[in-house]
Amino acid sequence: MVTHQTIGESTTHLSAADLAALRENLHEQRLFRQEQLRQLTGAAASRAEDRRGRQAAAQVEVRVKLAASARMVLADVEAALARIEEGSYGTCHLCRRPVDRQRLMIVPQARYCARCQQVKEAPP
Repeated sequence: MVTHQTIGESTTHLSAADLAALRENLHEQRLFRQEQLRQLTGAAASRAEDRRGRQAAAQVEVRVKLAASARMVLADVEAALARIEEGSYGTCHLCRRPVDRQRLMIVPQARYCARCQQVKEAPP
C-alpha cells in the first residue's frame, strides 16, 4: 500500500496496522540474529582446533566481531519488542516525544528520535 504525505503532515502516529507490521519485522529480525549467532558460534567451536596460520586467526576474529554485532542488534530488537508490550514503543528515550513513523519503519528498533540520535552521535 502506498500512502502520499504532504510536507508538514504529521508522520508520528502509528496505526494498529503499523504496529503489527513493525512487531512482525522485529520478530523476523530476532529469528535472523538468533540463527546467525547459532551459525557463528557453531562454526567457531567446530574449528577451534583448526586455528593454524594467519588466515584461520583472521576468520576467528571476523566471526567474533560478527557475533558481537549480532548480539547487540538482537538485544536492541528484543528491547523494542518489550517496549511494544509495555506500551512505550515509539517514544524517544531522551526527549519523550514520538519517534517519527518513517524512522520506525526504516529502523524499527530505534530508541531515539532523529534529533536526539544526532545529539548522541555528535562528537564531544
